[in-house]
Amino acid sequence: MGRTDYLDKLNDKQREAAMNTEGPLLILAGAGSGKTGTMTCRIAYLIRELGVHPYNILAVTFTNKAAKEMRDRVQELIGEGVSMWLLTFHSACLRILRYHAELLGYGRDFTVYDPTDQKAVVKRICKDRGIDTKKYPPNYFLSRISHCKEQRVSPGEYSRITGGDYIDRMIGEVYGKYEEVLRKNNAMDFDDLLLKTVELFEKEEEVLLKYRNRFKYIMVDEYQDTNMIQYRFVKLLADARDEQGNPRRNICVVGDDDQCIYQWRGADIRNILEFEKDFPGAKVVKLEQNYRSTANILAAAHSVIEHNRGRKGKKLWTDAGDGSRITYFRADDEREEAGYIASEINRIGGDYKNFAILYRTNAQSRTFEEALSKREIPYRVLGGLRYYDRKEIKDIMCYMRLVQNRADDLALVRIINEPKRGIGGRTIEKLQNKAADTGQSLFDVLLDGETISQLSSKAEEGIKSFAGIIESYGAEKENMRLSDLYDGLLINSGYLKALEVQNTIEAQSRIENLMEFKSVICDYEEEDPNMGLAEFMERIALLADVDNHDSEENAVVLMTLHSAKGLEFPYVFMPGMEDGLFPGWKAFDRPDGLEEERRLCYVGITRAKERLWMTGAVMRTLYGKTDYTRESVFLRELDSRLIEGDGIYEKKVIQTAGAFSDGAAADRPFKPFDLLRYAQQQTKKKVAAMEQAAGESFQRGDRVVHEKFGEGIVQEVEGKVIRVEFADGTKKLALGFANIRKL
Repeated sequence: MGRTDYLDKLNDKQREAAMNTEGPLLILAGAGSGKTGTMTCRIAYLIRELGVHPYNILAVTFTNKAAKEMRDRVQELIGEGVSMWLLTFHSACLRILRYHAELLGYGRDFTVYDPTDQKAVVKRICKDRGIDTKKYPPNYFLSRISHCKEQRVSPGEYSRITGGDYIDRMIGEVYGKYEEVLRKNNAMDFDDLLLKTVELFEKEEEVLLKYRNRFKYIMVDEYQDTNMIQYRFVKLLADARDEQGNPRRNICVVGDDDQCIYQWRGADIRNILEFEKDFPGAKVVKLEQNYRSTANILAAAHSVIEHNRGRKGKKLWTDAGDGSRITYFRADDEREEAGYIASEINRIGGDYKNFAILYRTNAQSRTFEEALSKREIPYRVLGGLRYYDRKEIKDIMCYMRLVQNRADDLALVRIINEPKRGIGGRTIEKLQNKAADTGQSLFDVLLDGETISQLSSKAEEGIKSFAGIIESYGAEKENMRLSDLYDGLLINSGYLKALEVQNTIEAQSRIENLMEFKSVICDYEEEDPNMGLAEFMERIALLADVDNHDSEENAVVLMTLHSAKGLEFPYVFMPGMEDGLFPGWKAFDRPDGLEEERRLCYVGITRAKERLWMTGAVMRTLYGKTDYTRESVFLRELDSRLIEGDGIYEKKVIQTAGAFSDGAAADRPFKPFDLLRYAQQQTKKKVAAMEQAAGESFQRGDRVVHEKFGEGIVQEVEGKVIRVEFADGTKKLALGFANIRKL
């Protein structure tokens, strides 16, 4: 390659950015505008044309993959090994701390604790303090501790800031002890790598000056995703002066404010929006020429994102043709929506890997997996597992399997300590050895009082509770609707409660998936009200085992919109375009919530290269509740001239709880219905009703109604068991499990 041939491959704006090397520079790089090529050419220009030594350049990004790609491309341009620091934020900070840890009271050989190590530390602290880890799991504390470190809140400050109630004091105490343990063990966690480096720079001026003098040119990728600590790290290094004492500030940040979608993870959009305020005299170069999408797709993206107030002015354009308009389809329900998408994929044909289905929540994937499997279309789920392979779904299905078949040792081992019941690996091993010696099933061993009494009191208590739940539901499974049995297991096993108290994004996602599994059950109940547990489990097992393809296969990609950032596909489907789902209901609770959801919509639209479909459903069952929907506000913001298909500005709207009243409602304030919270409440109400029935007094001759068998007459009452004559025969029902009430 000639001396400047690499620059000739850039467009005018890219070349301007690459050759602008002195002073602060903000490169606003729109989706698909070639920012990586621009950054690598800028580094090559500094080294090859200006003679800057790689030693004096620092480039930081967020992922090892991005850092490696940039490093490889720079090496290709300069034709030699790259000795510059082209690293992730964490890698750069770790390298600095290895040299200067003693100044902060650590040894240079300090250990970096991963999440498993962190969890073990917190678990031990909870045990020493008598904190119930079922009620307050380690992940609950770790999420709070991470947030505190990100905001630079010390353990001593935490209780004062939060008000200091019992839970806050407990969190503050665990946080303080956690820090003591890490320091005693000469260890840091991942948050510390950033936090301690900033503390080092603020405390030790000589160290800061050393790195300021070394890194004469600083570049930051994905600047819109930086949090407060990362911003402070960059700002401290960039506020350098030259030999004459004048501000040098040779900092170049690259990002797109329209793609800031990680605020829930700590990203602060103000960092990029206020760059010119932080670095006066900064030059701004906008990369607006897009090399990915057709003109209509870009116009659609702009017609949505321009409604955001907190953004820089920028509009993508392309030399490519207009391309197809955006196709919109509003199905009757989510099953028709999934079927339509699968049919479109079949109709277009070609390589399946060219298609992507991008949804707002993981719980949505289930209907698409079923629709694709039905049509024998291979698929793979990125950023997560196949719906029926997710841990929480496998766990609850194992509960149901064990209720159906107590000899299923595999299911028992998986869930006997899920959630935690004090039944450890050694205890399970003892039980397995006993079963092997006697030829019994593991569950039969659990019922052996003599064997169980030899275990610890905690394990004995946990086993009795677990076995009692399985026995009770096993005895009543034929008398219960599938949805009642599912709700009862979810509540009485403690599984749902254990997730609720974690208060993390991961736990919230697991709850969503469990509530969505209720939709699966409701679908089967609607198809066959008398379907038994055995038949249901058989159908699910057959469905779940279909098309378990390797990630390298030619397959349709299913993933969340958050996971799709940085990727591109010829054909993209965006389902669930409804208020309350996308944008999510929480977006309406915060002033900036809708703007972040709108940026997520922009990211989704700009993943498409050739064709984009947006779909929704008039009526959707989510988390076990069916409701009518209103088309997403983002659809209403789209330029209608760019859309073809059915249903935009849908007029057929029906009044339902938590929804809207008519087509004119689009112009009125709208509070989406919190389906997830509703589903959890309804699940708990149903179980509470069963428990209430257990305490209710029934007498011979009482008229009652049962969820599954309808109306009947009480014939006999024996303790907690009643015999009721229904239209299709007499049934014995256990109070506390039967969803029954007096008329």
